[in-house]
Amino acid sequence: MDAKLQEYIDKLNKLNFKEMYEGDFFLTWEKTDDEIEAVFTVADALRYLRENNISVKIFESGLGVSLFRDNSTRTRFSFASACNLLGLQVQDLDEGKSQIAHGETVRETANMISFMADVIGIRDDMYIGKGNTYMHEVASAVTQGHKDGVLEQKPTLVNLQCDIDHPTQCMADMLHIIHEFGGVENLKGKKIAMTWAYSPSYGKPLSVPQGVIGLMTRFGMDVVLAHPEGYEVMPEVEEVARANAAKSGGSYTKVSSMAEAFKDADIVYPKSWAPFAAMEERTDLYAKGDSDGIKALEKRLLEQNAQHKDWCCTEELMKTTRDGKALYLHCLPADINGVSCVDGEVEASVFDRYRDPLYKEASFKPYIIAAMIFLAKCGDPQAMLKALSERGEKRRLSL
Repeated sequence: MDAKLQEYIDKLNKLNFKEMYEGDFFLTWEKTDDEIEAVFTVADALRYLRENNISVKIFESGLGVSLFRDNSTRTRFSFASACNLLGLQVQDLDEGKSQIAHGETVRETANMISFMADVIGIRDDMYIGKGNTYMHEVASAVTQGHKDGVLEQKPTLVNLQCDIDHPTQCMADMLHIIHEFGGVENLKGKKIAMTWAYSPSYGKPLSVPQGVIGLMTRFGMDVVLAHPEGYEVMPEVEEVARANAAKSGGSYTKVSSMAEAFKDADIVYPKSWAPFAAMEERTDLYAKGDSDGIKALEKRLLEQNAQHKDWCCTEELMKTTRDGKALYLHCLPADINGVSCVDGEVEASVFDRYRDPLYKEASFKPYIIAAMIFLAKCGDPQAMLKALSERGEKRRLSL
């Protein structure tokens, strides 16, 4: 047995993650510390095998069904990559070309797409109170379909971003941090600044900042949330962050200044998001079909954003971080000054300096998604990793 792979297996042997088998992945804070660590460990193991040209296909056939109700590049391709890595073919569900447009129920759609599906990935992040609820409806429908004998297996549901959390993104961010700082044991006391930043658009979801404060407070870190007045996140997620910090020995604080958040920070994450109250209002307006109200809301929010153009990740702010060398994170795409917009979230020189680390950060996402699927589909992940290694099937032929 390869010594490195054995390390991953030994680590898994010390963790309790049995409840993940045949389960779903909705929110990080619904998972135990052992389950979160199991995802990180399997993600690293799968990456290690692939980098050593070992195939990790655990499926000979099957579908990974994706439903994106919002635009996506990184997450869409990460899901497709993860499914392909494990041997699944991806089929995108285009609601405009399906019977959903004709009033087909959630239960019917979920069962009709799942006859040979092993996983369903959904992004539904635009409307407060809707996205995560819809995902649960789909999971409930296929669970019942399996129970009734309609489906030969229950597809695993993976949250690819909802109105509450973006688990695949934030876990990829966290695994990147773990690698950059040389292990999770080195994170206690590290300061991470999750700050709002200016954007010329108005409707960015809250799920990234909420996912960050909901996950990174579990590692004994000092997590700081910064935003101008009026850009609050969901209060229930803040309660999760406070509880996590108390349990882990870290801290969770809120400030109203980007400069205060950046001071002596080890990690910075400047990212725009829409106010929680405004997103609730937006959801109600769309439900009523009030197009004039939506236009008025958009105008108001753009004007509100424009009052805070100074909330930008600048070279001067970066100098105030720990030794002037904080790790800069972003889920991408970033609004870059003078590149993608006139004024935005980050100065071009800062972004350019961190471009390669940002791409490395994004590269963890396919493996995080693959690990979620792997743990849901393998009753004994340790034995499966060992079998894959011993089988030694080459991912690609080489001469």
